[in-house]
Amino acid sequence: MKLHRRRQFLHLTAGVAALPAASRIAWAQAYPSRPVRWIVGFAPGGGNDIVARLMGQWLSERLGQPVVIENRPGAATNIATETVVRAPPDGYTLLFVATSSAINATLYERLNFNFIHDVAPVAGIMRIPNVMVVNPSVPAKTVPEFIGYAKSNSGKINMASAGVGTSIHLSGELFKLMTGIDMVHVPYKGSGPALTDLLGGQVQVMFGTMPSLIEYIRAGRLRALAVTTATRSEELPDIPSVGEFVPGYEVSTWYGMSAPMGTPAEVIDKLNKEINAGLADPKLIARLADLGGKVLPGSPADFGKLIADETEKWGKVIRAANIKAE
Repeated sequence: MKLHRRRQFLHLTAGVAALPAASRIAWAQAYPSRPVRWIVGFAPGGGNDIVARLMGQWLSERLGQPVVIENRPGAATNIATETVVRAPPDGYTLLFVATSSAINATLYERLNFNFIHDVAPVAGIMRIPNVMVVNPSVPAKTVPEFIGYAKSNSGKINMASAGVGTSIHLSGELFKLMTGIDMVHVPYKGSGPALTDLLGGQVQVMFGTMPSLIEYIRAGRLRALAVTTATRSEELPDIPSVGEFVPGYEVSTWYGMSAPMGTPAEVIDKLNKEINAGLADPKLIARLADLGGKVLPGSPADFGKLIADETEKWGKVIRAANIKAE
């Protein structure tokens, strides 16, 4: 770039940076002026997709423009994340964020992005507990009984998961690390096949998601020993939390929204405000509660702290258990 053109460019960028705050706020107030894409790294029809569509409908009504859910499954949500990271930071391409984002940061040695540095947190949406369930043939009826049973049968208990590096898998690995027991991890291609073998007795235990397990628990086909969140679940109020027996244990599947790094703060604040309004709406709260979760209101900084804390926690588990992406 010639010297005079470089000076002209630097002068222009400095002028943009110096735009009055009032002008930026006015621009943000006009946002959005066209449809917004919300990229979801999961296939249609699953719990993640349902949450995105519920919140997307709410945002469409509040923002006055369609919030279009675009499913980009594959590579454990990394395809969706890279799509958003590469998008212009203007608030018109957003990312549906889940626990997998924090896990992938350590699970995958080579990614074309750095999730913490390339994505800006917007807002949390909800948390859903996993549930520690066993086949009824397992004699243990409590977490302490299961720990004792596992120690007496070291290496003989099969633990099902929806695949290497999933929250179901890492919930069990964290439990193993914190209790000192040994279980054989049996990964499946999805929670459906894992659940089938758990019901059939080919595997004995799973730390599955609440929506996929609750009807089997209520029907007595699976025995719930504990929920994995720090407190008990309103959906299963008589089932204790793992943390009541293993102090410090906490796992939940969480969902939220992020944007490309560099998205104007005024746009992020506007999206955050409207999401939090939805999380205070009784009808939307009830619909999210039907999925077994609790709303997760807060500021962008609150959601950013959750992402950072979860990334650190799962990084320690992955390294300690020497887990490698398949």
